[in-house]
Amino acid sequence: MLPLLGASLNLCAQSDSVVALGNVVVTGTRQATDIRHLPNTVSVIDRGTLTQNEQQNVLPTLMQQVPGLFLTSRSMMGYGVSGGAAGGINMRGISGGAGQLLVLIDGHPQYQGIFGHPIADSYQTLMADRVEVLRGPASMLYGSNAMGGVINIVTRGMHRDGIKTQLNLGAGSYGTFQSEVSNQIRKGRFSSTVALQYGRSDNHRPQMGFEQYGGFAKIGYAFNAHWNAYVDADLTHFNASNPGTVSAPLYGARQWITRGAVSAALENHYGRTSGALSVYDNFGNHKINDGTTDPTQPQQRYFRSNDALIGVSWYQSAQLFAGNRTTVGIDYQHIYGRAYYTSIETGETLDTSNKQSGTSHRNEIAGYVDIRQDLARWLTVDAGLRWDHHSVTGSEWIPQTGLVVRPMATGELKATVSKGFRNPTMRELYLYPPSNTDLQPERLMNYELAWSQKLVGGRLRYSINAYYLKGDNMIQTVMQDGRPRNVNTGAVENYGLELEAAYRLNPHWSLTTNHSWLHMEHPVIAAPEYKGFAGATYTNGRWSANAGLQYIAGLYTAVGTTETQESFCLLNATVGYQLLKNLRLWVRGDNLLAQRYEINAGFPMPRATFMGGVEMVF
Repeated sequence: MLPLLGASLNLCAQSDSVVALGNVVVTGTRQATDIRHLPNTVSVIDRGTLTQNEQQNVLPTLMQQVPGLFLTSRSMMGYGVSGGAAGGINMRGISGGAGQLLVLIDGHPQYQGIFGHPIADSYQTLMADRVEVLRGPASMLYGSNAMGGVINIVTRGMHRDGIKTQLNLGAGSYGTFQSEVSNQIRKGRFSSTVALQYGRSDNHRPQMGFEQYGGFAKIGYAFNAHWNAYVDADLTHFNASNPGTVSAPLYGARQWITRGAVSAALENHYGRTSGALSVYDNFGNHKINDGTTDPTQPQQRYFRSNDALIGVSWYQSAQLFAGNRTTVGIDYQHIYGRAYYTSIETGETLDTSNKQSGTSHRNEIAGYVDIRQDLARWLTVDAGLRWDHHSVTGSEWIPQTGLVVRPMATGELKATVSKGFRNPTMRELYLYPPSNTDLQPERLMNYELAWSQKLVGGRLRYSINAYYLKGDNMIQTVMQDGRPRNVNTGAVENYGLELEAAYRLNPHWSLTTNHSWLHMEHPVIAAPEYKGFAGATYTNGRWSANAGLQYIAGLYTAVGTTETQESFCLLNATVGYQLLKNLRLWVRGDNLLAQRYEINAGFPMPRATFMGGVEMVF
């Protein structure tokens, strides 16, 4: 199957704008920087690619386009939370489900107070202008949870004066319906974006329904050529049902989840310096019925949690002398929440043996400095250091250093050594019987070497990178004195190779492919040994089409004594037709080869599914 995937480059799917990627990113340095001068490996997925397959969530597109990144799924729509949930994000064998991979929105961390991991259903395409994925530890800039990498959703804004309204409606298999409406305005110094979303599906198994509402709003104002400010907010609410595994079905398992974030920022831009001061508030409200295996004995209580994170971030970057860029910053976070149970029958709060039955909180404060220096036109060195203090676990030093060599105008060689870490969550410290208040941070070191080049006048680009990472102090639940207990006993040692390439043949055809190989000394679930994607996009007049073939091999769905691996090949395609100036029709098919496969053990994925819809622009 590997030769087949390599030979199927002409089936690829990606927009022309990604093939002609811009060189400027913000994720690897917090301020706009030429990617050729950064030692980090960063993938950029623009809005054209995020929307070309009519996906309401950014993560399925990222799994196709970013080597080394994998996402768990269990149905046609919705990931859910709690036991049996999907939406676990894995980068190079490091799991976001454990809080080891950080999702940002405009640079602001999205994890919450109690469980500390991202919730996949929150990351809607309606808010994204582009997504930047930093592969490898980014803890020097972003602190805890960024030990496996960073996914930064850069939010939408209107880039030229005018008013634009879009409406997208779609329906398809298993009673699935999706809708999105957005309005963008820019007039002089003022800009705004407002977007609303609704989706629902019965999905392909009984008791697996999913329904979601979402919204995003952003207002910006430029005071002058040097200063601007914005405020934004996003909110997601979903209701999900969990049928359990095929062999052990659940009855009554449901979740009602609300997640949101509000932020405000003041930015400055001068010739030799730029920076920002921002404040943000993440909040969540969760009500969960874990269900029962015996329908005659339903659950008597809901698990409830209210948690949040309030943060303040400041950085300033300056060119102190020729070829220099020095960035200093301070981050502060107040992390808090309350977990408890309520009676399903009466709604009263129940007594619980959890150590965190009431409100609990933690504080983190950090300062960092990053110095990047061009020693010659062909050589850049980078070194950074972060000091991070946690109110429970104490202080941590996080170094990072890198080197970029540009032996030619179209290519660069990068080498990086970076440290990642993760502080234990409130759940691990205080919640449930395995909790342990003596836990220490997890730590990881990453070593990476990468080469990238553009050829044929920039129409062809490719990159290849190799990495080795090793970590200890990983938090695991083990049996001690006859009871489960969270302890810093785990280890991780992975190495791998990643390859990506894109080629614009002509104004009508664009091709792309990416591949990643992963070896794990200590296998974990949701981490395939090989992931490959090949696709193409075609545009001509009123017609547009793209298709993508993704092959997954050696995916661990269970480890240990019940170790299980899956391999499968997925073919997806989308076709669009511009019927009128303001009206476009589209149809999408997923898993067109009708593969039988599982990503979450015991949750078979749907066979071939179809969606069709309309897009209107005013």
